[in-house]
Amino acid sequence: MLDMLAAIARKDYEDRRRRQSEGISKAKAEGKYRGRVADAQKHELIRTLRLVNGKSLRETARLAGVSKMTVIRVCSCTDK
Repeated sequence: MLDMLAAIARKDYEDRRRRQSEGISKAKAEGKYRGRVADAQKHELIRTLRLVNGKSLRETARLAGVSKMTVIRVCSCTDK
């Protein structure tokens, strides 16, 4: 009996995941699924602290309230 309930739950889970994936694919095709918009003000603050004021990576991250990886990502986009 427990095996049957587990199988039904698993099938339901797989169906929901499949439908979610189909919905995401459809939204991407329609241009509605783009992810989160970058915070332009925070990026400008990071660029100012790091590139103009010459702050260290760790200091820039602390002052801007972001991770070190975010500082690296923002500065690498600026270099291009």
